[in-house]
Amino acid sequence: MTQETRPPNRREQILQGLALMLEEDSGKRITVAALARQVGVSEAALYRHFPSKARMFEGLIAFIEESLFERIGRILDEVPEAVPRCGQILTLVLAFAEKNPGLSRLLGGDALTGETSRLRLRIHQLFERLETQLKQVLREAELREGRRPALPVPAAANLLLAHLEGQISRYVRSDFRHRPTEHWDDQWALFSAQLLRESPQTA
Repeated sequence: MTQETRPPNRREQILQGLALMLEEDSGKRITVAALARQVGVSEAALYRHFPSKARMFEGLIAFIEESLFERIGRILDEVPEAVPRCGQILTLVLAFAEKNPGLSRLLGGDALTGETSRLRLRIHQLFERLETQLKQVLREAELREGRRPALPVPAAANLLLAHLEGQISRYVRSDFRHRPTEHWDDQWALFSAQLLRESPQTA
């Protein structure tokens, strides 16, 4: 270790420990005592950083939100066309879930069974925000490219989001054996070929 090395952030260690327990103890309810053992600190030390277990889960959800929507912002800045935008957004979320199995249990909702309803609401709002972003991309396609979805915009965005949620749920249900990105290239080829068509005014 050098003097420049940043000392471990206890808050980050707690969240990493919680994410690891979500991955390793799939299906088990996580207690503060078990988390304290995982991190190697006392329960009192945990509560100095987080006043409740719900706040620990909220810390992980905030990390998911920041990670995804920061990258989605870059996609919107760098990719001008609607179909590649949608494809990269969906690929981002699928790959994120695959690389973070514990966090995928939060996205799938099963890790929140028995927890406070505000946590489930926050995950619901995260997916609502994703769906809203997809709707915006699809609506802009007609203005920017003279193309519109083959389905009404809400139905098209919902279809894409339903596939996303289904793949994450399957990943969790299979104890992380069936990867969310499995077959994704072929599936996206089908989706993208049918997603948009020329608007009547420009046909």
